[in-house]
This record gives sequence, structure tokens and C-alpha cells, in this order.
Amino acid sequence: MKPIWIVDDDESIRWVLEKALARENLATKSFSNARDALEALKTGAPQVLVSDIRMPGESGLELLQAVKAKHPGLPVIIITAFSDLDSAVAAFQGGAFEYLAKPFDIDHAVGLIRRALEESLRETSVEQVSAETPEILGQAPAMQDVFRAIGRLSQSNVTVLITGESGSGKELVARALHKHSPRASQPFIALNTAAIPKDLLESELFGHERGAFTGAQATRRGRFEQAENGTLFLDEIGDMPFDLQTRLLRVLSDGHFYRVGGHQPLKANVRVIAATHQNLEHRVREGLFREDLYHRLNVIRLRLPSLRERREDIPILTRHFLQQSAKQLGVEVKRMSDSAMQFLSSLELPGNVRQLENLCNWITVMAPGQTVEAKDLPHELTEGQAFASASGNFQSSAPLAQTYATDDAGNANGVPQATPYAVSAPAAEPGNWITLLETEAAALLAAGQPEVMDALGRQFESTLIKTALKHTHGRKNDAAVRLGIGRNTITRKIHELGIDGAKDD
Repeated sequence: MKPIWIVDDDESIRWVLEKALARENLATKSFSNARDALEALKTGAPQVLVSDIRMPGESGLELLQAVKAKHPGLPVIIITAFSDLDSAVAAFQGGAFEYLAKPFDIDHAVGLIRRALEESLRETSVEQVSAETPEILGQAPAMQDVFRAIGRLSQSNVTVLITGESGSGKELVARALHKHSPRASQPFIALNTAAIPKDLLESELFGHERGAFTGAQATRRGRFEQAENGTLFLDEIGDMPFDLQTRLLRVLSDGHFYRVGGHQPLKANVRVIAATHQNLEHRVREGLFREDLYHRLNVIRLRLPSLRERREDIPILTRHFLQQSAKQLGVEVKRMSDSAMQFLSSLELPGNVRQLENLCNWITVMAPGQTVEAKDLPHELTEGQAFASASGNFQSSAPLAQTYATDDAGNANGVPQATPYAVSAPAAEPGNWITLLETEAAALLAAGQPEVMDALGRQFESTLIKTALKHTHGRKNDAAVRLGIGRNTITRKIHELGIDGAKDD
């Protein structure tokens, strides 16, 4: 078997990988730059190539291109310290087997190399994907999964359902999916189905003929016609009226629709990307959402992590938004002190990335001095943190939902808002999760949160399954045995709860 080539200008990375692979009885050959690897490629080839993406001289992407030109079936693993969407998509664009962000877990890296080795020995080619990408910041493992999904979907026109909490960036990801697709040169049309009155939504989607209803003075093209050959993004699809769901289903199934008041069928060559923060499975069970439409939309599901699941991204997002806000206002960029950044990273931020962006706008306008301390942050954040700490691992959606004012477009207006709490959280003993549960339930009930039992029950089930999967290294069958439930049950729960990282034994 041929050796595994390691190409990285960082000597420590080469040393660690060499030692780890040696323990697995795998031969290696290391290069400090891409030029030497390209020279060696003239006389031989590795079994697997592991390369950094940015090095002095030729880059890892150039090396990847040269390798794929000569050896299309050779697996190439790209590693990088620059955890951005550009790097991820560029790697997949060149035909990389996988993308690995630094710092990485060495056991995970070795496992990945072993999978690539098996792929190489089977002499199968790696699927190439191509895309152009805008910048989406994120270095957390959950965001890397999103980047990989965008890369793998870059040559597809398949319908995508994006799920995630409000403010997690669903439209941004939808735009990225469009710009990476074969339809990138065609229109991207976004429509928030919850923001338009029911009586107008049908006309907004499908257009209308002149005289179709009072006020229809001229023929109007709907969003489906405007998005012809491009992408139509339907945000908050869970709020679409039930009768319109039938019409949308018809378009997705046979590709034709009628304008309001029209009799001539129109062909719709449109890729549909839908998004929702709601649990569509639950709405289907309640009879509020058509099951057949749900299955039409749920071809590929892309779950966006909440900011709570990617706390390591808060510093880079904060710096980005502070720079963006300062540029918009024409002022000097504010800096967060280490203590303030640490405090900010510990917050729950239920408004997710949108709330963080609004907070950075507030800081740029309101915070005194160029270096921002924790005491300079809105009082509502520090007051709310005590409640969040008492709530433990249970996430409340009501009490801290908004800490500063935004307009209808989600832009910060710089006015801090009071955040009243209906109940005070009693002090909980460490490890007493029952007390924490009581505290959370009391807060949700006092805030008028609907379906409290369902919300907390899903969190409970999700926490148990995620913990079991962690202890079984993602093996869902072993996790089912540990939890005392059936294999079919855990498979269904993983799907319903949108849990990632599970694998068959």
C-alpha cells in the first residue's frame, strides 16, 4: 500500500499526524510545501493526500487541482485554520474527499483518513461539487456541517427545507444555496409567508389577471413568475394558510399553476427553498399543515444550529458585526474586553445571530469608550443572565426574547427595552434538575408560552438522546440499548427532533 502524504507548512501538524498514523501502522510521507509535493507527484502518488489549504507558494487548492487532474480517484482531505464558507466550498469544488477545520480532534482526523483510505482502496472517485459562496462566518462544528451541506448541494436543484430558531440565519443560508447552484445567474426571490395577509398571499405567490378582484386594475406577475429559472425562498412556511398549501403542493408536484382569475396554466421552472422555526411534524399531527406538502418540502432538511450550540462563534461574529456597524455609521470600531467577550459568550441570546447583531449595533451607538466592558452592556442582559443560570440546561423562549428594540425589518434602533419577568427564579441546588425543571416550567407558564409540556418534553427527549449518542460515539443502536428503547423508536425520535451526528452501528 502506498503511503499517506501529509502536506502542511506547520511542523507540529505534520508531527502529530505522523505519530498518530504510525500508531495505526500506516506509512506516511511529509512535505512542508505544495511545490515539493507536486514534484513528487511526477514520479508517484499517495494512497491518500492530506493537505493544508493555505501555505507559502502554491496553495492546497492548487495542489488539489493538480492531483485531481492526474488521479481523479485519489481522496484528498483539506485541512485549514480558516474556518469559513469560502474554504469549505472551494475544497468541495475541487473534489476534496472531506474538509477538516483546525483545531481538530486527532482521533477524528485519523478516523477520517481511514475512511479515505478505504475509499481509495475501492478505487472509487470522489464526487465533485462546485459553488460560489458569499461569506458566512462560523468555526463551530455545527456550522462546519452546514458549510459541507451547502457544498454538497451546490450542483443540485433539489428542494431544501431549512429549520432553525428565529434569527439563526435561514435566509442567509438560502441565498448561499442559490448562489452556489446552477441557477446562480437567475433571480432569487424571497417571500415571508407570515408577513402577508391571507387574502393577498395567493395573489402575491401566483399573480392575478386584470379584473380578478376589486382593485386588480392590471395583470400582475406573482413570485413564481418572478423567480422563473431561479430560486423562490418561502420563509415561515409553517404559517402558510391551509388552503394555499394545496395550491403550493400542486405547483411542486406537477410544475404548473394558475394566476388568480386566470384559466391558462403557467409552467413554473423554480427551485423552492422553504424555511421555518416551527415544528412541522407537530403541526401536521395537529392538522395545521398538510402532510403531503410536508413530505414534498422535506426532501433535504438543513438544520441551522442556535447560537447556544455554537458559542465559540460568538467572538468572531461579534467582531464582524462591530466592524460592520462602525462602517455603516462612519465611526471607529469598538473593542470588547476579554471579560466582556467572555460574559457575552456565556449568554443564552435566544434571538440568536440577529439578536447578537442588534446588540453590536447598540454597543456601537450607546457604549462609552472604545473598549467595552461587561458593565457597559445593556442592563437587561446582566439581569437576564441570573435567570438563565438558574434555568440550567433548559432553554426558555419567553423571558429573554428581546433585550433591545428592533423595527419590523429586524434592525436595531438603539433603544434599550425593559425585560419584565413574571416570576423570580428560586435558587436551585447544584444537580437538582427537578428544581430547574420546575423553575423553567413556571417561567414559561407565567409568560403565556403555549404547549409547554410539548416544548419541555422535546427538550428532555433531545437531551437524553444526545447524551446517549455522545457516550456511544454516535452509534444509535447502542444508544437505544443504553436508554432502554427500541431501534425504530430512537430512529424516529432522531428524525423528529432534528438530531445530528447519529450513525448506524
